[in-house]
Amino acid sequence: MIDYNIRLQIPEVEILPLLEMQNQQKKRLVSDPLSAVKLPFSGSFAGNAQLIFPTESAAMLVSVLTGEDVESPDLDSLKISTLSEVGNILLNGVMGSISNILEQQLDYAIPCYEEEDIDHILSFKMGYNEAHVLLAQTHFDIEELQVKGDIVLFFDVNSFQLLLNAIAAVD
Repeated sequence: MIDYNIRLQIPEVEILPLLEMQNQQKKRLVSDPLSAVKLPFSGSFAGNAQLIFPTESAAMLVSVLTGEDVESPDLDSLKISTLSEVGNILLNGVMGSISNILEQQLDYAIPCYEEEDIDHILSFKMGYNEAHVLLAQTHFDIEELQVKGDIVLFFDVNSFQLLLNAIAAVD
């Protein structure tokens, strides 16, 4: 998409109860508000994949992708569409890899962009209160720029057990 080398590192993957993850991320993601792209998925597993950025990192990424100055008033008008497309590509890639490796079918909804505080971004209304979370903390490196972001995969309780069974079957 751009003329820079982009490296995606996933240094740590954890499986946590949702409430524990929320408390952990509140301590780590102190930026307010945050930018997030959410991609609901269903099929063999149901849940929600999210790409979450501190707003400064989101603005830097959009600036690099569009050529707009970070201070440009036009940057806000580009942010939603640019980050939605980046999130769509990245989250579909992650979820597609998971479904291919585990040989499971997944369907995706249209990604949506939100810029909210962490409590809103990590809150759920569709039965995720008892969910487990697969949390992958990742960093994007674009040449000399470092854009921070997290990929968070949420699975409902029934889907989470199916995921663990599918992982065990691959081993």
